[in-house]
Amino acid sequence: MDSSSDEEEGRSFVQVVSEKYNPENFPYCRGPGMGVVVLPSPPGSPVKDRLNLPSVLVLNDCGITKAGDRTEVATFCAHVVELDLSHNQLKDWEEIGTIVSNVPHLDFLNLSRNPLSGVELEPSLAEVFSRVRRLVLINTHITWDTVHTLTSHTPELEELFLCLNLYEEVVESGTPCPSLRLLQITDNQLQEWAEVRKLGAMYPRLEMLVLANNSLGSVEDPPDTLERLFPKLRYINLNNSGLSRWEDVDSLNFFPKLAEVKVMGIPLLQPYTDQQRRSLIVAQLPSVSVLNGSLVTDGEREDAERFFIRHHQDRPEEELPRRYHILVSKYGRLAPLAEVDLTPRGPTVEVRCGDRVEVVTLTMEQTVGALKKQLRALLQLPPSGVRLFHVIHTEPCSASLSHEMQYPGRALHSYSIRDGDEILLVPKDKARCNSTGS
Repeated sequence: MDSSSDEEEGRSFVQVVSEKYNPENFPYCRGPGMGVVVLPSPPGSPVKDRLNLPSVLVLNDCGITKAGDRTEVATFCAHVVELDLSHNQLKDWEEIGTIVSNVPHLDFLNLSRNPLSGVELEPSLAEVFSRVRRLVLINTHITWDTVHTLTSHTPELEELFLCLNLYEEVVESGTPCPSLRLLQITDNQLQEWAEVRKLGAMYPRLEMLVLANNSLGSVEDPPDTLERLFPKLRYINLNNSGLSRWEDVDSLNFFPKLAEVKVMGIPLLQPYTDQQRRSLIVAQLPSVSVLNGSLVTDGEREDAERFFIRHHQDRPEEELPRRYHILVSKYGRLAPLAEVDLTPRGPTVEVRCGDRVEVVTLTMEQTVGALKKQLRALLQLPPSGVRLFHVIHTEPCSASLSHEMQYPGRALHSYSIRDGDEILLVPKDKARCNSTGS
C-alpha cells in the first residue's frame, strides 16, 4: 500500500541521486580522478557513505516530481555546476527552488520537458536562481510572466532557451535583461516582425538570436530602428522562416555588428540553385563573414558581387535592388559571361562495318565493352558478338596498322586513338552487316 502511494507521488531528487550514485554501484571508483568520489559520511548520518557528485549532473527522464530533504540535496550537490533535470515531472516551482537553492555553484540548469504550463513562479522564490547563467526551458510551455520573473532575478543570465513553447506572440517585460547574450526561440509560432521587435527591447545586449522554424514573414523596420533594436547582434538564424522578399535580406545590413547569418529553407531562395542562393546572399550582405556556417572568402565575395550585377542588370530600373547600384559603382556594368563548352572532346574516327561507314566522336574514358554496345545500336546490328580493330593509317599509299581491341574493360584512351583513325567492326555474321548497309 505504501509503495503504491509512493509510486503515485513520483520520485524525489534525493531518491534518484541515492540510487544512481550509490557507492555499491561504483566498486572501482574509490580512488582520485575517477569522476565520482566517495567521501566518508558525516557523523550520525543514516547512510553509510555519501557521494560528492560529478560537477555535471545528468538526471533526465528519471520520473522526478519533488526535491526531497534539502539537507540531503546540499550534501550531494556541494560541487555541482551543471544540472540536467529535463524530461521529468517537476511542476511545482517550490520543489525546483528547493533543489536549486541547495546547489551553491549552479551555473547551468536544464528544465526542458517538465510540465510547467500555467504554473507561475513567485518573485520571492525566484531569487534562488540568481547564480544561473544558462537556463534551458524547452518544451515546458512556460508562460512569459514566469520567463520575466526568472530573467529579472538572474542578473548574470547569459543564455536562454525557449524553443517548442507554442509562443504565438512575445509578451513584453517592464524590466529588461541586459546580461542576456544568446536567445534561442526556435520551433515556435511567431509570424510578425513586431513580436521580434519586442525581443530587441527586452534583451538590448543580445549577440546571438536563433529564430529558426518560425513562420516569420518579414523584417520590417526603418534602418535607424533596426540599429537601435539590436546594436550588439552578431549572429542571427532565420532558417526555415517565411522570408520572401529581398528587402528583408537587405534589412539585415542595418544591424551594425552582424557578421554571421543562417537563411536556409526560406521561400525567397526556392527558385535558385544552391550556388546561386549563396552568391546572391553573399553579395547582398557585405559585412557578413560567415554564411550558413561557411566562411566567406574575399575571392568568393568578389565573384558573388559580379554575379549579382549580371543577374539583375537586364531588369527594369524600378525593379533594381539598392545593392545593385552600390555594386555597379564598384565594378561598373559587366558584359554577360560567354558560354564556353568545357566538355572534353575525344578524337573523331570512321567506324566501318562492311560497306557502311559512320563518323563518330569518341569519349576516351569509355571502355571497349561500352563502345561495342554503342556501335551495335548505331549500326542496328543484332546482339551477337563483335570484334573491334583499331586501324591506323600511316602515310598515303602505305600499309595500315591494325590491332584488335579485345579487352572489354580497357579504356579507349589507352589505345592512343587520334583523329582520322578507323575503328573496324567485324560481327560474327558478316553477311548481316553487309545486308544492313544495302
